[in-house]
Amino acid sequence: MASEKKDYYETLGVPRNASKEDIKKSFRELALKNHPDRNKSEDAEEKFKEISEAYAVLSDDEKRRTYDAYGVEGIRGTYTQEDIYNSRFRDIFREFGFGDFNDLFNRFFRNFGGFDRFQSTVETGSMRGRDIETSLDVTLKDVAFGTQKEVEVSKMRRCAHCGGSGVEPGTNQKTCPKCRGTGRIQYRTERGFAQMIRILPCDMCKGSGIIVEHPCNACRGSGLEKTSTRIQVSIPPGTEDNSYLVVRGQGDDGEKGGSPGDLFISIRVLPHPYLTREGLDILYQAEIDFPLAALGGRIAVPTLEGENELDIPPGTQNGTILRLRGKGIGAQRIRGDELIHIEVKIPNKLTPKQRELVEELAKELGVEKLKKGSSRWRL
Repeated sequence: MASEKKDYYETLGVPRNASKEDIKKSFRELALKNHPDRNKSEDAEEKFKEISEAYAVLSDDEKRRTYDAYGVEGIRGTYTQEDIYNSRFRDIFREFGFGDFNDLFNRFFRNFGGFDRFQSTVETGSMRGRDIETSLDVTLKDVAFGTQKEVEVSKMRRCAHCGGSGVEPGTNQKTCPKCRGTGRIQYRTERGFAQMIRILPCDMCKGSGIIVEHPCNACRGSGLEKTSTRIQVSIPPGTEDNSYLVVRGQGDDGEKGGSPGDLFISIRVLPHPYLTREGLDILYQAEIDFPLAALGGRIAVPTLEGENELDIPPGTQNGTILRLRGKGIGAQRIRGDELIHIEVKIPNKLTPKQRELVEELAKELGVEKLKKGSSRWRL
């Protein structure tokens, strides 16, 4: 496959918001230019592999979404070689006149064992299950310390009545007469002295090798039924708002015994009534009165673990930031702090007694009261 450092959009020379038509057009031009049967340069085959993989991913909505979110590692962790080069890609491959896809697949990926797995998939007719997506609301405290949550999802599971076979229990099934039970059809095409061989899933039995005369009454022959299930998921400390968690193997079950898809969970962190997040730190805005700022004292501040007392040093200025260490978000053995932004509150109205006291304080501090229209600065 393409190098992990490669950018599929860069490989095809298209922007990240490119339409499917633009992606298809670019792939055709580059593939024709670098096809190893036409281009005899040493790096043509490698370039053709990279172009083909980039197109196989970006032309498929689900794969493109996975790549945009998690990059090449996300594709490798989610799809096998045969999953990437699905039947839709192979049809377009033939449409462009690039020769026999199976032959090139075998040439390019023999070192990965990909072709054997691809043939096995054709023979059994199995298909990987679809990925599914849901959302989950969590609190700031949940992402600060990590937690376990339960999500309810609707997904396709193997039919309990027929065990996923699609056949009504107790009834017979017969071997497909077209493919004779192999699940695949071999097509031969002659071009001059060359003979091309293509192996495709049988269109009569859809690759299963059998004809079902009595489909399962419960699932109507699909082998799958829609169910609702609850799944336990771990929310790691430090999880970000609008991020995704991937739960492997918890998507739809695959047809004909195919491997299940994955569950993608969109995380939404609910706003806290008093606290906000900045990286691994928690922020709190604390209003204190002038006497407390001047004389010092203690106040109670909310934290993710309950109320905590905070010392206010004498002479604290407006805009001062005080810190409670280790009261922030945790992530990989690190925990952030809680930062308290101090705002000194000045009263809007004073009683006569309060005004008198403030004026006495002003005199003691040597604060001069300016007359209206005067200035202490002389230019």
